[in-house]
Amino acid sequence: MHDVNVSDGVVTLSPLHVDDADAHLAGEDDLLVRWLNGGPGTRAGTEAYFRQCREEWATGGPLRAFGVRVGAQAAPAALAGTIDLRFEMPGLAPGQVNIAYGLYPAWRGQGLATRAVNLVCRYAAAEGATEAVIQVDPENPASAAVAHRSGFTRITRSPEVNGTRFDRYVRDICADRQRRVLP
Repeated sequence: MHDVNVSDGVVTLSPLHVDDADAHLAGEDDLLVRWLNGGPGTRAGTEAYFRQCREEWATGGPLRAFGVRVGAQAAPAALAGTIDLRFEMPGLAPGQVNIAYGLYPAWRGQGLATRAVNLVCRYAAAEGATEAVIQVDPENPASAAVAHRSGFTRITRSPEVNGTRFDRYVRDICADRQRRVLP
């Protein structure tokens, strides 16, 4: 596996590492648990998930889990959250990717999630994806605002298998192929 870094000079996306577990667990709050994680994280569970993410990177699997990092590239950047990109999952058409994101409380409200979504769209387009999908619980207006600011359009509200309803936002990312993705 080669290291991937996608950056706009403010936010850098790079693969999650087991070493990120402490920062992730320290940043987890009730909102991340509710909207993204599905339950409070444990050290063992977080480390196992991050190892699985590394394996997905190493084998070219359908999941690309990035740490959202903020700070100077010469110094260790702070882990501000995560963003997952899935090239395959139920409900995705060929060429579509699903994006799920969450920032830790200290980093919210600064436009960083919007930057991260735009960066991950550039990465996905460079990998051959044509359309990005974000699924948002209708009771999560902050996540919906990120989707809107990132150029996504709400197309439908549909029930999921477990009965949870999601608003589905989409964005054509073909034009993102023209933008440079930093190695």
